[in-house]
Parts: sequence; structure tokens; C-alpha cells
Amino acid sequence: MIYLFQDYSLDVERRELRRHADLVPVEPQVLDLLVYLVRNRDRVVSKDELIKAVWNGRIISESAFSSRITAARQAVGDSGEQQRLIRTIARKGFRFVSDVQEKPRSSGGEAIDERRGPQAQPLELPDKPSIVVLPFQNLSGDPEQEYFADGVVEDIISALSCKRWLFVIARNSSFTYKGRAVDIKRVGNELGVRYVLEGSVRKAANRVRITGQLIDAATGAHLWADRYDGDLEDIFDLQDRITESVVGAIAPKLEQAEIERAKRKPTDSLDAYDYFLRAMAFFYQRRRDANDEALRLFYKAIEFDPDFATAYGMAAWCHAWRNLSGWMIDRAQEVTEGARLAWRASELGKDDAVALGRAGHALALLVGDLDSGIAFIDRALTLDPNLARGWYASGWVRAYRGEPDVAIEHQARAMRLSPLDPTLYHMRVGTAFACMLAGRFDEASAWAEKAFREEPNYHPAAIVKAASNALAGHIEDAVYAMQRLHQIDPTLCIANLRERHPIRRPEHLAKFAEGLRIAGLRET
Repeated sequence: MIYLFQDYSLDVERRELRRHADLVPVEPQVLDLLVYLVRNRDRVVSKDELIKAVWNGRIISESAFSSRITAARQAVGDSGEQQRLIRTIARKGFRFVSDVQEKPRSSGGEAIDERRGPQAQPLELPDKPSIVVLPFQNLSGDPEQEYFADGVVEDIISALSCKRWLFVIARNSSFTYKGRAVDIKRVGNELGVRYVLEGSVRKAANRVRITGQLIDAATGAHLWADRYDGDLEDIFDLQDRITESVVGAIAPKLEQAEIERAKRKPTDSLDAYDYFLRAMAFFYQRRRDANDEALRLFYKAIEFDPDFATAYGMAAWCHAWRNLSGWMIDRAQEVTEGARLAWRASELGKDDAVALGRAGHALALLVGDLDSGIAFIDRALTLDPNLARGWYASGWVRAYRGEPDVAIEHQARAMRLSPLDPTLYHMRVGTAFACMLAGRFDEASAWAEKAFREEPNYHPAAIVKAASNALAGHIEDAVYAMQRLHQIDPTLCIANLRERHPIRRPEHLAKFAEGLRIAGLRET
């Protein structure tokens, strides 16, 4: 059942509260309380009845109960002074007083995307031309060539992203449509874009054929379609031609200098490029064994092209991920090697947004060089303001440097650029971490809970859920998250916390450690 009131929709089955299309972070107990009040809106509900329904009759303090009522009001834009929706009836209890409409959640029979939820309104179009590049079909007849087709699309996305006057949806969101029959208008609504680029790739022996068509998502009209044939060594030129054609179709009145893409290949070595694409396919699997294989393949790419900046940046990030996850064997050696790769990426990739973004984030995590890390990430976002991964990295590193409010803004930017990202939990837990450092513990625990539900094996989600819940006084939830964290990373302790999370401000580090101690993390 979905309950609609004012600007809000409350989906009981999916346990989601939304204002218009935006997900409102709500701590689980607060959501249970809100659901119970809405369901029983025709009468006054006593405090004892709420405790029995939401806390299963457990004894709770007056302050804890009051904080949940306050949080429920805040979630729906209400307050104790206004009481527009949740009214306190003196000596009687509480009542939900807003008008409510009920809708069955399966009305229309459509499958509803997990990340957008029911009744979601189309995302508002940005104030500049906006586009998503959908995964191209692999027509090679060889499933092993999927990595090549995906790599072609990633490069086209990167090329378009560098146009500052374009709004380009990130790769992770566009690839949620891979292998699906799509309705172009629905894609435009779900992602909040005006244009959709789709196509196919056929690779046989040394020949490549790429087709593409650009569609106006609002009308379904085809604006442009073409086919590009060439030898494998022409692959970068073919990608350039597609990019130029798309840009020319979207903005025919722009100056030619604005239309043409900078003629920069990621590498002159097709062998290096092939190993890099194979490495990326493993990288996106996000398991320890897959991360190890990705790292091996990035090194192979570097062997074939010692000046391949993006390969250095990605290899550095593999080491950083091993550090964050507690997977390192010889930490001192691996940290040194990861930092070497990151600095090399920054030297070779002064105009490569991906290389700079990954290098900056890796340097921050591996050696705690937050200032260099932010400088590289800022340069990456100047080159590519559509780089969702860059905004996400900026959010984390700025939180570490003691700028939680800026960090929250940057995580929000990342989520708008990639609203259907299957790894949205990265950005959500980044937001939770920044909220926690800002002292907004209930809000932090709500964001962390969403990330943890999506990926309970994600190390940052478990650690931030444990700490933020402990600091918010939700001890049961904190202990549960800590138990999961011990399973994910049995080596973590207070003594090595700063090795994993290079928090600059002593008071922020102390607060983080305090929450983890309360949740049950050992000292050494």
C-alpha cells in the first residue's frame, strides 16, 4: 500500500518515504512510527500503544520516545510547534491529521524500479542540454566481446562529459538498462534527460562497425542516425566521429570550436587498451578476487603503454580499495606502491579527469594527503563537471578534511548525475559519514541504513551504520552493524582506524572512534 499526503508518498512495502521524486532518509523505527500513525489516522493513538507497536513493548526512556516523534515530524516537514500533520493530543496521545489517499502499489501492473520507488515524478530537466548514453548492443556473436562494447560506450560518455554545456548521466546509471528492452520516454523521465543515444558494436577480426542513433526522449523523434566502419586501429577516430555527430545534432548553432572534441587518445597501444577494458570489467564486480584480477590487468596495460595515465589511476585505486577493505597483506609495501601509481597518474594525466580523480582519492586514502587529493579531484571536475565518480570522491575527501557540509552537497551532485546507479550506496554512505561528522546523528544513521540495506557487505556502510547509530543512541542497531563489520573485516580496531579513514580534525576522529567503541569495536 502507498499512502499519499501533501507532497509525500509513503510506500509501506518498500519502506520508503518520498517528497515528490526525492527519497527522504528516515531511521527504521521512525518509519515504523510514521506508518502506524498514518494507518490509524482516524483515531488518537496513545503513547503506550505506539511503544507496544513500534518497540514491541520494550521499556524506553522519555527522551528516546520524544526524539522519535520529533524525527517523524521532521521527516514530513512538520514540527512540534506547527503540528500540521502529527498532532499531540494532551494526556491522550498522538494523531496523524493530514488528508491521506491510499493507492495499491501494483496499480497499472508495471514493474517499479527499486531505486526510484512508486509514484515517482519525472526528474526535472537540467538547465542545459542533457543526455544518457545507453549500453550498445554487442553484435559480434561472441559474449567475450561484451567488455569491448561496454568500453566503447564508456569512452563516448567520457568524451561527452567533457562538454561543460552538456549534462551527461554517469556510466553506472546508464548501464542499469543493459540487456533490457527500454521505453525511451520512460528512460528520459527516470533519468531526467532530454536526449538518449543508443547503438551497437560489431567487432570481427580487425574490423569494427559502430552504429548510433540519437533520440529526443520527450517526443521519441530520431534526430540523427549513422554507421561507422573502420579497422580496429581506427576505434578512437570512430568514437570521435560519433561524439561530434551527437554534439552537432544537439547544438547545431554552437561554434565549431565548441563542437569538436580534443583529439586525445587514452593510449596508442591497442593491446594496452584491450587489457584496460578487461580490467574494468573485473573492477566493476567489486569482490576481492575480482579486484586482484583487475589490478593484474591494469599492470599489463601499463606494460604495453608505460604512459597510460588512466591505467595508473585505476591501479592506484585498486590498492586504495584493498586498504579500505582490510585486504592488504604487506601494508607498508602496498601503500608505497599505490601512492607511486597515483603520483604517476597525476603526472601523466594532467588533462585526464578519470586518472586525476582516481589518483586524488587514492592518495587521500592511502597516505592521508588530503590537500593533494582534493587538488587533483578539483582539477578532474574542472575537466569533466559530469564526472559522478569525481563528485563522490570529492565528498569523501572533503569530509575527511573537515568540510562535512560541502561533502554533503557534493554527494548530492553525484546522486543527481547517476540517479539509478547500482552502487548508489557508495554516495549514500558518503552522505551518512559527512552527516555524522556534522553531528547530525539521526540523519546519518538513516542514510547509513539505506546503504547497508542495499549492500550489507560494503565495509563503509557497516562501519558508518555502527558509529552513527551508537552516537544517535540506537544501540541495538549499532551492535548489529558492528557484528556484521567484524565478519567483513576482523582486523579492524580503534588503533588502525585512521589508517583506513584519514580524518584530519581530532574532534571528528574522536567522535567516530567513540561511536565505534560504544558499538563494540575493540581497541587493538
